[in-house]
Amino acid sequence: MIKNKLNKLYSLIKYKSTSVLSNLGNIGKYIEDATKFVNTSNLTSTTNYLIWVDTKNFKTNIFKGSKGNWTIVHSYLCSIGKASTPTPKGTFKIGIRGLYFGKERGYICRYYTQFKGNYLFHSIIYNLDGSVRDGRLGKAISDGCVRLALENAKWIWDNIPQGSTVKIT
Repeated sequence: MIKNKLNKLYSLIKYKSTSVLSNLGNIGKYIEDATKFVNTSNLTSTTNYLIWVDTKNFKTNIFKGSKGNWTIVHSYLCSIGKASTPTPKGTFKIGIRGLYFGKERGYICRYYTQFKGNYLFHSIIYNLDGSVRDGRLGKAISDGCVRLALENAKWIWDNIPQGSTVKIT
């Protein structure tokens, strides 16, 4: 069902590149697999949102619903912790949030949302003048936080309630 919706959505846009079109099946399959994983893992949340960070595929997946009936609403490319400072794995809860951090160190990460101690979801790294310092996503390069595109970090900051479950595998 989800794959059919994706295919209909993408059929509205005319791509000439066959490589882009061939990836549509991969996207649909990933969404189906992610939804199946979450719904068969007995994951619960005290809110109607749940986040699953799939470190193997560098994806932050946002689900809405309840135990056994989660529906994926967003799947964002992310960066995770490097080998020397890995992103913690396990089950956590959304905590505090803030507009930015790092200014005193000469950079800014925007829209942070805590999931465990000093571990956060936040934007890519910006210089103080607003230019991008490090915009890489899809890599193991952080100090353990989960980096996202600015608009994705803001979506989590704006929409995911405190206490929501975060599962990191």
